[in-house]
Amino acid sequence: MDHERARVLVLAAHPDDAEYHAGGLLAAHASRGADVRIISVTDGSAGHHRRHPRELAVLRRDEAREAGRVLGAEYVTWDFPDAALFPTLELRRRMIREMRAFRPDLILTHRTCDYHPDHRAVGQSVQDASYLVTVPLVAPDAPHVDTAPVVAHMCDLFTRPYPFRPRVVFDVEPCLDVIVRMLACHRSQVFEFLPYNQGNERVPESEDDRIAWLAAWYRRMIRPRADHFRAALVARYGEAGNRVEHIEAYEISEYAAPLADDELDRLFPDPASSPGGVPRIRVEKGPQ
Repeated sequence: MDHERARVLVLAAHPDDAEYHAGGLLAAHASRGADVRIISVTDGSAGHHRRHPRELAVLRRDEAREAGRVLGAEYVTWDFPDAALFPTLELRRRMIREMRAFRPDLILTHRTCDYHPDHRAVGQSVQDASYLVTVPLVAPDAPHVDTAPVVAHMCDLFTRPYPFRPRVVFDVEPCLDVIVRMLACHRSQVFEFLPYNQGNERVPESEDDRIAWLAAWYRRMIRPRADHFRAALVARYGEAGNRVEHIEAYEISEYAAPLADDELDRLFPDPASSPGGVPRIRVEKGPQ
């Protein structure tokens, strides 16, 4: 096993979930040459106020693919319908086959308590697959693995039935530009639907102004994470943790493989300690 590089699989509900919740960690891994594969389980066809679902599904698949190119990662969109996802046997077996084929060291996904039913369905299905991926007679057409991967839940601030309990927190300031460029590829969402859905906020016309607007929006949206987990930031960074404003945090699933202390740096590299602060990632403007 290469102790520097990791194989990272994201199983998220929608195109853009991965970068919104885990873009910093994915950027840090990409800068180290890791194999990163991002999967949107649904087709994203419900996320708009004007476009037809069939048109939207095609567009969002293209947008996701472009976002993956920013990292040099494969970004795949499955065909399960958006806003209609259930933790079915079909979905569980699809995930088991994917895990066995890619053989990740780390899986990133949603928690099972979340505001969005698609997020909950993905989180539940990953949990259900986490042990069964090692059982030969389950989905026997795909060779089983001997050990389950580590599964980490992406950050949320919900408190019921229990609050998020991070094992890992880190500052993502060094790679905010990369995250924003990835998000900008999802133009049907960040420049069209989300402004409408969040109160008809006005989006600038020029591409440069849009990127600046999106950066400010993203910073505003994730800023509460740092305050919520301030004690953990101080524990990690000392007094400097009081000045950190933009973070990612990860909770390790107790239903999959445990995270060993000697695997922390390999599976959760701090963006600030990545080569040159993630400069080797190809940052591009999203499609016009």
